[in-house]
Amino acid sequence: MMKAQKGYAIAAALPRAKGGPRSSLLARLWKQVKRWIQLAEQRRLLASMPDAALKDLGLSRADLEQEVARPFWDDPLSRKHEHR
Repeated sequence: MMKAQKGYAIAAALPRAKGGPRSSLLARLWKQVKRWIQLAEQRRLLASMPDAALKDLGLSRADLEQEVARPFWDDPLSRKHEHR
């Protein structure tokens, strides 16, 4: 058995986390961080769009600037924004 395969066999034999509170907290935190990264990337892409593309989407440059100015944690799909 090669070294890498031996390490994999040992890791595979280790007990798995049972989804306790710590692992679910970390999973939720990781999911949130990934969403923030996604939002920041989407806003960067919006900022680079030409006016013609914005017009096709029904957005003005002012709409774009307002969206791009939002902080990365301000998620329009979060539950906090549902009742606005």
